[in-house]
Amino acid sequence: MTADELIILYEDNHVIVVLKPQMVACCPDESGDNNLFDVVKDYIKTAYNKPGNVFLGLVHRLDRPTGGVMVFAKTSKAAARLSEQMKNGGFEKKYYAVLVGTPSKKQATLENYLRKNSVNNTVYVCTQTEEGAKFASLDYSVLQEANGLSLADIKLHTGRTHQIRVQTAAINCPVYGDMRYGGDKAVKGKLALWAYSLKFPHPTTGESMKFIIEPPKDETPWKLFNI
Repeated sequence: MTADELIILYEDNHVIVVLKPQMVACCPDESGDNNLFDVVKDYIKTAYNKPGNVFLGLVHRLDRPTGGVMVFAKTSKAAARLSEQMKNGGFEKKYYAVLVGTPSKKQATLENYLRKNSVNNTVYVCTQTEEGAKFASLDYSVLQEANGLSLADIKLHTGRTHQIRVQTAAINCPVYGDMRYGGDKAVKGKLALWAYSLKFPHPTTGESMKFIIEPPKDETPWKLFNI
């Protein structure tokens, strides 16, 4: 991915909101792969002819296989305020997920304790008392069903690593394309998890900002549903 391919949803002096493509890392990691953070920095450097190292603040993350809306801060003040909002629940993050099967309850809140295994980069459901356990909560509602799959609208209350994937797998309805957590219900394909809506207060004006971008409707399995 290059700066020319960047899809910008909104930009001002303080923030830049962009589309993160699937299978592009949101920030630099040990792989050294091309990533969205560096692409946005390159764009700012070129577009505004900025010398030296350009400031860009990472305030939230999306897993590499997940696509959707991301906001970056263009100033340190904006980064600090957005990070504070993120910590205090000021961000509203919504996702579409295509699940294998249909949950027994069409609408519910899932609450678990999750622990990350850093050795193999997997997350699992654990007890509250286990060392490193972190509380995870989300709401889901099933919108449509087709071909043994269901389209769910998911609202996150916490932002744990692989949270949606682990919590839906725990109710035996893993995300389509999730070979890591899908178990014997895993279906091969591109991970059908998409961050379609992001709402947050502007870091300087306090104005409520909301951005929506739909998943790729012509791709499997999204094309099975009327989004």
